[in-house]
Amino acid sequence: HTKYKNKLKHYVFLFPGRILCHLEPCGAAEVNQAVEAAKKAFINWSKLSGMERGRVMIEAAHLIEGKREEIAEMEVVNNGKSITEARLDVDSARLCIEYYAGLASTLAGQHVQLPGGSFAYTCREPLGVCAGIGAWNYPFQIAAWKSAPALACGNSMVFKPSPVTPVTAAMLAEIYAKAGAPEGLFNVVQGGQETGSLLCQHPDVAKVSFTGSVPTGRKIMEMASKGVKPVTLELGGKSPLLIFKDSDLENAVKGALMANFLSQGQVCSNGTRVFVQRDIFPEFVSEVVKRTQAIEIGDPLLESTRMGALVSRSHLHKVLGFVEQAKKEGATVLCGGEPFVPSHPKLRGGFYMTPCVLGDCRDEMTCVKEEIFGPVMSVLSFETEEEVLRRANDTTMGLAAGVFTRDVRRAHRVVEQLKAGSCFINNYNITPVEVPFGGFKTSGIGRENGQVTLEYYTQLKTVYVEMGDVESLF
Repeated sequence: HTKYKNKLKHYVFLFPGRILCHLEPCGAAEVNQAVEAAKKAFINWSKLSGMERGRVMIEAAHLIEGKREEIAEMEVVNNGKSITEARLDVDSARLCIEYYAGLASTLAGQHVQLPGGSFAYTCREPLGVCAGIGAWNYPFQIAAWKSAPALACGNSMVFKPSPVTPVTAAMLAEIYAKAGAPEGLFNVVQGGQETGSLLCQHPDVAKVSFTGSVPTGRKIMEMASKGVKPVTLELGGKSPLLIFKDSDLENAVKGALMANFLSQGQVCSNGTRVFVQRDIFPEFVSEVVKRTQAIEIGDPLLESTRMGALVSRSHLHKVLGFVEQAKKEGATVLCGGEPFVPSHPKLRGGFYMTPCVLGDCRDEMTCVKEEIFGPVMSVLSFETEEEVLRRANDTTMGLAAGVFTRDVRRAHRVVEQLKAGSCFINNYNITPVEVPFGGFKTSGIGRENGQVTLEYYTQLKTVYVEMGDVESLF
């Protein structure tokens, strides 16, 4: 990776839409090699105290901080998002590693006093080699979100980034190594579905953590079940955003934009079903359309750019296809939804589109029911709280949901009834690393971030200590 880093930047910016780099997918031999190296690293790493592991992780966080701009620029090359967002992703990765470095020394069990002076205690032990499989929308951040809790708990990890965005996970591996991690502690294997399958089914992999689509998550869960391996699955979403008439309209509009257009709309938690109470519907839609049309699209390395390119040509066509399908089903394109050609000649081969707002939407439409994973907002009106809750929960997914209202009682009452794992009140897509993130229903199992995630990267051992004589029945 280091050898070709500068060449990668050169190729992407001169030839957007062309080949970034060629990588050989890892087969059985390479996956075995990676897992074996991770097994060896695990032996010594798991014997270190939490404080010792934390020191290495803190050093990795410091290295990330020093390389912030370099990593962010490579993430732009890797994914197509704006440099502003890429910097925030790097910050999130660093903060996550810092957070779990602090928690590494807090792993503790429970002491239970029993009759006659006997007692029992529990302790949390690492699982072993964990597999991490990342998505292409937040490549560097996801690699950190998965590795940080795993390493803090004493595990090692073999990580497979998406084949669409293979570059920055390798940078994280270099950083961990430079920070003093044992060789093989965080290993990166490149490849697609076959490589992922080999990793999930490897007998020496103790756990699988995956971020991606629901269909792929089902397959990974099935493969892991053959080895009775625990899984963490952060899958898709079709999340509702409920905007009541007493909302602060300015904040509601900004929240809706943040809920739909971050990372070119390629965010699993996006609130793409925007339900607006009828009293404020016209005013809200007018303001959303005006601000959507003002979003600066273009060179993702420019500070002024707010929307870069979608991740691939095939994905761009897929998203545009959803817009066409919406029109056929009766939705009205209020703005956007078209291919975009930047003015700069060097950018004309990129995979750009104008952010889209769809009106006249109905709950049964494809654009309202299926995850589009692009910059497409579907706006719907509602009358009553009871009605909008029923409609908001009418989905097989349950990753996120949001509510905008000035009524504190309503906010908590509504959130209590929303069937979603990550809920927002008067904001959206805010993901502090201290707070667990994950979904209900088909949107996943387990959580990422927060203290609770330590439970998903450890196994609980119970020890009974007898202080008296054995009372035998024989």
